[in-house]
Amino acid sequence: MPMFHLFDGQGGNSIGSTEDVINFLTGQSADSPYISAEDSLKNSDIYSAIYQLSGDLASVNYLASKKQVQNMIRNPSATSNTHAFWQAVFAQLLLGGEAFIYRWRNINGSDLRWEYLRPSQVSTFLLDDGSGLFYNVTFDEPAVGVMENIPQSDMLHFRLLSKNGGMTGMSPLISLGNELQIKKSSNKLTLDALAKAIISPGVLKVTHGGLLSAKDKTSRSKSFMTQVNNSDGGPVVIDDLEEYTPLEIKSNVAQLLSQTDWTSKQIAKIYGIPDSYLNGQGDQQSSLDQIKGMYANTLNRYTQSVLSEFNTKTNADIEADIRTAIDPMGDSYASNISTLAKNGTLATNQATWLLQERGYLPDAMPEAKTNTIQPLKGGEEDDKEDSN
Repeated sequence: MPMFHLFDGQGGNSIGSTEDVINFLTGQSADSPYISAEDSLKNSDIYSAIYQLSGDLASVNYLASKKQVQNMIRNPSATSNTHAFWQAVFAQLLLGGEAFIYRWRNINGSDLRWEYLRPSQVSTFLLDDGSGLFYNVTFDEPAVGVMENIPQSDMLHFRLLSKNGGMTGMSPLISLGNELQIKKSSNKLTLDALAKAIISPGVLKVTHGGLLSAKDKTSRSKSFMTQVNNSDGGPVVIDDLEEYTPLEIKSNVAQLLSQTDWTSKQIAKIYGIPDSYLNGQGDQQSSLDQIKGMYANTLNRYTQSVLSEFNTKTNADIEADIRTAIDPMGDSYASNISTLAKNGTLATNQATWLLQERGYLPDAMPEAKTNTIQPLKGGEEDDKEDSN
């Protein structure tokens, strides 16, 4: 039964660190410079990295030895579909370094449903004797309110890099604080430079007009612009005493525009993915297979963090098949199977079975038949034609 009084801070030591948690609600921290998730996702490179990694992690096929656990992984929430639920969990893990799921269980300890929790809802504490963790959670549902002293067995707590022995996780975005501030200043400088670089459409120079007063110069400028606006795309006519030169964006402003892609490499670096996945130039020396291999290694590292928590809390032997994420069409898998069959490592029926098991070939595929028509030998057809 949930308890509704607020936790008074006794009976445990708080180990949550404000600088390590991304708060989806406020994005504020009193102790250190802070990068809120809302502001982070406004950066197109961060959004691209988070969306791709979280989507692929949600597409990984997690296989549990216990049927009940497998059913919970495939249908965890009553308020969301499976892929959207897990993508939200993994997006929070990548943004904040940790993610929480509360396990609603019956009196027998069997899982009923899992609920995603924002880090701002959860406070993590260490027991006085150091034998484990417990959590205080503020639920959004008024009927539940604040639930205290939740044992760690009732909470799935996914964590990335930790500074306290794995009890809590650290956000990868902490390492981007200076870079994002530099990019913000660079963007402001670029916009200001563009605004000030194009003030007028050009310069109208009077070559033999002598000294003109300010009034005469203004009159000639207005007259010229009237002709430009009324020309409907046609040529502008000036006489021999006038010379028009259009303005161009200065080269140093163009250089500012070309320097805005360096942060994509920094973002790709902290998440361990090839920068070509963020629509960058990428490594020109790397082949497509090498890039896919690097991404598969990165995806496997994040998957191991998820599997470790799953196996610890559910007591089920859970494995992850990342092929569905890195090779959704199955073409690379089919190519590898074909190579093994050609080398004699696999027999034809074994290769067919593996492709059917993967879903690349249909199960009801008809058996292969050999061609019983014997080819004609040389000269045989000519002899038949001569006899006719």
